[in-house]
Amino acid sequence: MGEDMDEEGLADLVERGGIFYHIPGQGPEQILTEIIGKIPAAFLPIPRETLLKAVLEREALMSTGIGHGLALPHPRNPVIGETEKQFVTIAFPESPADWKSLDGKAVYAVLLIVSASAKQHLRTLSKINFLCRQEGFEALLQNRASPEGIIRAIRDMEQTWK
Repeated sequence: MGEDMDEEGLADLVERGGIFYHIPGQGPEQILTEIIGKIPAAFLPIPRETLLKAVLEREALMSTGIGHGLALPHPRNPVIGETEKQFVTIAFPESPADWKSLDGKAVYAVLLIVSASAKQHLRTLSKINFLCRQEGFEALLQNRASPEGIIRAIRDMEQTWK
């Protein structure tokens, strides 16, 4: 899973998007509203309302709950144009939430993906998919590890991809 020289690593995307804990809300709409509200304005290249609308429109088409307690919400189409502005936000709801996941399991971790192109989105999704299949990484998310621990685990895994 090699990276192009100009491609940012997943750890960089997560550092830009942030990691947030104890997100209130009962379902996707409330939780996503809270998550998007926490992203620092300096890292949000579009109005919060625009991003929220795009993410909720995608969620209305089909749940982004992928199973195993994880959700990967994202806009259906890119809402930003610059690759250096894309990000991934990891958030942990206060309580596991019904996300209408295929396996019926409540979501305990949300990874919001905002990419500049479909190609970049697929690359990021592929990396997240690989990471989430690693037992150690899934345990980090289940245990709501520190931001430093999560970033370090992603960077360590990325080293094996080069």
